[in-house]
Formats: sequence, structure tokens, C-alpha cells
Amino acid sequence: MRVICQCSNITFPTPTPEPLAVYHCHCTECQKQSASAFGMSAIFPADGLFPLEHDLKQKLGIWTRPSKEGRTMDCYFCLQCGVRIMHRIREPDGKERETVSIKGGVVEGLNWKGAKHIYTGSAVVPIPEDVESYPESPATMEGREENNKPDKA
Repeated sequence: MRVICQCSNITFPTPTPEPLAVYHCHCTECQKQSASAFGMSAIFPADGLFPLEHDLKQKLGIWTRPSKEGRTMDCYFCLQCGVRIMHRIREPDGKERETVSIKGGVVEGLNWKGAKHIYTGSAVVPIPEDVESYPESPATMEGREENNKPDKA
């Protein structure tokens, strides 16, 4: 699959042919970032994309924001059209996650079937009853162990 921004300034192949997971995130940060009801992300291994190639790195801006539990999130966007491309979380000790969250709308050919809805506790639109959903983050998201259980569908 290919990642391509709105103006086509940013284009690169995904690190693997398919994502590890696909999410519709209803957290308030994704609502703000997407200027919509939720954000859409495809989780890929960071290996094969990071470290970023020089040419790609020159075309990307980075905005870093605090995240939960003392983490930080590097948010990459196209310097030309401003479209958010991906996020990568750094742990409190500075170690980068082994995964990267690429914004779903920039991944050409992404299959949304089976996408999980996360952070539904702050959803502003109805969540379909027949989908896997979580009030916060699922236990398997990015390899973390958490105590959240899926909502009953």
C-alpha cells in the first residue's frame, strides 16, 4: 500500500503490505486533530519506515504533544498541505514505540473491514452495535497490556 497526502508531496510505501490493526478513535484529541467526530488510524511496524529517509524527513513537520501516563506523541504532517500523516509515541524514558499509527485517510487501498472503535467513552456519534469497541484503549493496542475490556456488541 502507499501513503499519500492531499497534495501528493508526501508519498511512501507502508512498511508492510497490511496493517497490524485498524482503528476508529473517538478520543477528544483525535476529534480535534481530524476536525471531525473521530480519527482513523492504521497501525504498522515502525521498522522499515523509521528512521525516516532524508527526503521524506525534509517534507514533514513534527508537532509533539503530551500523551497519557507521561508519554509524548510525535505528530508528523505534510509541510505543504498540512495533512496529518502519522503519529509515533515515545515512552516516558524516551524509547520510541515499535509501531507507528498512520492516518487511515492517507493510506491508499486500506481495508476498513473489522476496524475497531476505541475511546468510545467520548464518542459524539453512535457506535454501530455489530463492531468491536472499547470505552478506552484495547488491551492489544500497540502491544500494551491494559485492563480495558471490549464493550458488549
